[in-house]
Amino acid sequence: MTSVHIRVAGPGEHLDEAATIWAEATAARDGDAEVAPLSVARPIIQRVIENSPRSLLLVAVDGSDQVVGFAAVAPMAEHESTADIRYLAVRPRHWGGGVARQLMQALPGLLATAGFTHGELDVYLDNPRAIKLYESHGWRPYGDASPHPRSGRLEQRYRLDL
Repeated sequence: MTSVHIRVAGPGEHLDEAATIWAEATAARDGDAEVAPLSVARPIIQRVIENSPRSLLLVAVDGSDQVVGFAAVAPMAEHESTADIRYLAVRPRHWGGGVARQLMQALPGLLATAGFTHGELDVYLDNPRAIKLYESHGWRPYGDASPHPRSGRLEQRYRLDL
């Protein structure tokens, strides 16, 4: 198991690492041979972080001070007290090492400390590992599954009361 420390990144801190992890993890999850370059991945994570002054970048830092996982969080526009976990990813070489589990354990407390009362996230229904992880940490389906606007893959909204 990879032991990590979960913390809130400071302004501008670890954005490139999070974007690189997102690109690597997305490619690995989807079986893509090509990993998106930083010039493509960075704006995706940056939009979440710059969405609101209440947005958060949570990072999982290992013993050698390397970022090995992250969660990018923004308040929902229509419900500011609800945290929208837009992206949560772990470097593929650390998959199965407990990093995502440690992120999910720390997430409720960090979100509550930031003033959120609920957390929500979307997960593709063809990603059973992620679904099992979320449900094992108390997240429950919220609403009906629907196709993702770009990929068409079915995704389910999950919610956790903090």
